[in-house]
Amino acid sequence: MKPYLPTVLLLLLIAYLGVQALTGERGLLSGSERDALLSKRQSQLTRLNEQRQDLEVRVRYLRTESLSKDLLEERARAVIGFADPRDYVVRLNGPAGRAPEATRAS
Repeated sequence: MKPYLPTVLLLLLIAYLGVQALTGERGLLSGSERDALLSKRQSQLTRLNEQRQDLEVRVRYLRTESLSKDLLEERARAVIGFADPRDYVVRLNGPAGRAPEATRAS
């Protein structure tokens, strides 16, 4: 049995590597999973690029040399709740974390 031991070990190693080449993480049979993941990541990248472009435009309009008063007013209303005295404010939802009864009582 001793002369066959290296041959058996070599055959087991070849079989293991063959199985890994077919079914492993980067194997031949996992190509569809990689393609699905790639298309998912590409759609994420497209969405993030669109968000980045939108933010770049907003930042450009908030710089002092090209300040957009409309955008500044919009951001002030959204962030600190600023409203013009002539505006009609209609709240659809109460503040987060409060029950609707608490907002009516206060």
